[in-house]
Amino acid sequence: MTKPEVHPVDQGLPAGRLALLGLQHMSIMYAGAVAVPLIVGSALKLDPATIGLLVNADLLVAGIATLIQSIGIGKLLGIRLPVVAGATFSVVNPMILIASQYGLPAVYGAMLASGVFGLLIARPFARLIRFFPPLVTGTLLLVIGVSLLGPGAGLIAGNDPTAPDYAALSHILLAFGVLALLVLFTRVLRGFANQIGPLLALAIGLVVAIPLGLVHWDGLGAAAWFGLASPFHFGAPTFPVAAVLSMCVVMLVTFTESTADMIAVGEITGRPPTDSDLARGLATDGFSAVLGGVMNSFPDTAFAQNVGLVRMTGVRSRWVVAVTGGILVLMGLVPKIGAFIAAIPQPVVGGVAVVMFAMVAAVGAQNLRTVEFSGNHNTFVVAVALGVGLLPAFAPKIFQHFPAWLQTIGGSSITVTAILAFVLNLLFNHLGRREEPDLLKEP
Repeated sequence: MTKPEVHPVDQGLPAGRLALLGLQHMSIMYAGAVAVPLIVGSALKLDPATIGLLVNADLLVAGIATLIQSIGIGKLLGIRLPVVAGATFSVVNPMILIASQYGLPAVYGAMLASGVFGLLIARPFARLIRFFPPLVTGTLLLVIGVSLLGPGAGLIAGNDPTAPDYAALSHILLAFGVLALLVLFTRVLRGFANQIGPLLALAIGLVVAIPLGLVHWDGLGAAAWFGLASPFHFGAPTFPVAAVLSMCVVMLVTFTESTADMIAVGEITGRPPTDSDLARGLATDGFSAVLGGVMNSFPDTAFAQNVGLVRMTGVRSRWVVAVTGGILVLMGLVPKIGAFIAAIPQPVVGGVAVVMFAMVAAVGAQNLRTVEFSGNHNTFVVAVALGVGLLPAFAPKIFQHFPAWLQTIGGSSITVTAILAFVLNLLFNHLGRREEPDLLKEP
C-alpha cells in the first residue's frame, strides 16, 4: 500500500537544511522586526536598557507567533503555512500618541483590549475572503512591495540625509555588491545551494564589511546572556476609551495586511487558505497583541519580505519557518545572540531586502495578470487604489492635519490601498450594474 503523498508545505527537511533555511528567514526579517521597538523607544525617550528590553520582548513574541502560525494549535490558532510574524509598523504612530497622552500603561492596556477584539472578529473577518479576489490582493501586494522599498533604501543609504555618512559610497557599493552576489548565486547555483543564496550573500557581505570598519561588536560584549522584562513592566494596564479604539483600528489594519500576505503565501505554496485557515491565522495576530500587552511587546502581522523569500527560493515547508520561530524565541531570551545578528551592517541587509520587497510587488503583479480587465471597471479600480494609496509613501505627512484616528488609517499606504481596493471592488463588481465599459479600455 503506497503512502499518501505529503504536500510540500508539510514536508520535513534534514536538520542541517532546516537550520540554515530558518536562519535565512530570520536574517531577512530581523531588521524590520526590531525597527518598531527602536523607533517607539527612541520617540518616547526611553533609556537604552529599557529599549533593549522592548527588543527582547518583541523578538520573543514574534517567535511565539511564528511558531504558532507554522505549527498551529488545534482548531484555534495558526494558519499552518510558512508565515513569519513580526511587529506591524502600523502600530508605531498610535503607540507614540497614546503614550504621550496617557502613558505606557495605557498603551499596553489598549493593546490587550485590541487583541481580545482581534480574537473575537477573526472568524467573521475571515469570511470576507471572497471579497479579496486577485484584483484586491494583487493591488495590495503591489503596494506593499513598493512601499517597503522606502525602508529598504533607508537600510542602504541611511534615514537621515543630514548625517555625514548618508549614502556613503562604501555603503552603496557594499549593498550593490551583496545584490550582485544574490543575482550570481540565483543564476549559477543549483539545489540547496540556490535556496540559501540570500544567506550566502549576507554572510559574504558581513565578511567584506569587517575590514571596511562597518561591523561593530561593542553591543555583543555589553549584551547579557539572559534578559527579559517582567510582565507589565511599566505598571498595571489602563484602558482609556480613545486609546482602545485607536488600537482596534490598528488591529483591523493588521488583519487586512495579513490577509493579503497569507493569501499570497497560499498561492505560492499551492495551498490556498480556506476561511477556517485564515481565521486561525488572523486569530494568531490577535493573540500576539494580547501576549504583547502582557510582555511589553507589539502586535504582529505576516511579514511581506518573507513572503518574497518563499517565492524566490521555492522552499514551501512550514517547518523551516517553525525553526525561524524557535530562533527568534532564543534571541528574545538570550540578548547576546540578538546583538550578534544586529552587528550585521544595514547596507548588507538592505542589498538582499530590496529584492525581497520587490518580489512581493512582483507577486502582486502576477496576481493582477489573472484579472479580467476588458468590459469592466477593474483598470479604474487599480488606478484609484494605486494612485491614492501610494500618496502616503511619497508624502508621509499628507494627512497630518486630520484627526489622530484618521492619521492612523491614512498614514499607511497599505491601509489606504486595502480600503480603496476592497470598497471599489464591492462598488463596481458586487453592487448594482456590473457590465459597464472600462473607462480606460484601449479602443
